[in-house]
Amino acid sequence: MWSGPRNVSTALMYAFRQRSDTVVVDEPLYGHYLAMVGPGHPGEAEVLASLDANGEHVVREVILGPCEKPVHFFKNMAHHLTGLDRAFLDSVTNVLLIRNPKEMLPSLTKQLPNPTLRDTGLAYQVEILDSMLSNDERPVVLDAGELLLDPKGVLSEACERLGIPFEEAMISWPPGPKPEDGVWAEHWYHNVHASTGFGAYRPKTGPFPEYLVPLLEECMPLYEKLREYAVLAGSS
Repeated sequence: MWSGPRNVSTALMYAFRQRSDTVVVDEPLYGHYLAMVGPGHPGEAEVLASLDANGEHVVREVILGPCEKPVHFFKNMAHHLTGLDRAFLDSVTNVLLIRNPKEMLPSLTKQLPNPTLRDTGLAYQVEILDSMLSNDERPVVLDAGELLLDPKGVLSEACERLGIPFEEAMISWPPGPKPEDGVWAEHWYHNVHASTGFGAYRPKTGPFPEYLVPLLEECMPLYEKLREYAVLAGSS
């Protein structure tokens, strides 16, 4: 799964964690990304100490490595592809997780006060989408808003497109931290640790921050292109 930040990606990882046939891995390329781009993320010293920063090694040994169950689910941030050879994407099944930038960007500033387009992952997600389309693949794109409106329907449809059975267990999980959480969880996962399932969709209220408008204008065309392929609530 290739997501942007603040897209309910951890909740989706927890959903897949509940499956009987799945092993989940939390952002294995985060160390590589931080080593490439330098300081600026909360808890970065702990992240670099906990993860292999050699991205090509992570791809070879972890993402393309062995798994004791049929489904190996990797929660990845799309921008963690920075500096990596993308050829391995043809050897995995790619899922894109998006969220309306009007809602995502204000949330992102709680951890990254001055985000850039790279921080959103959207350009990388469009790159993956274009590659999938050029290979005549049917893209599996999940929109966080649609997922929260209809978790069971959207996940059922996504599983069908992925060729795996839907499991009812995906809809809920126990509260609290999970063994698979990265060390960055204390900075990013407060809300999901309090959850026992996908929360109800609540549109953002209040004015959009003026200083983020130029970034929003960069993000929206990319989001809208991805959105064309999203699984919609009620589609299953």
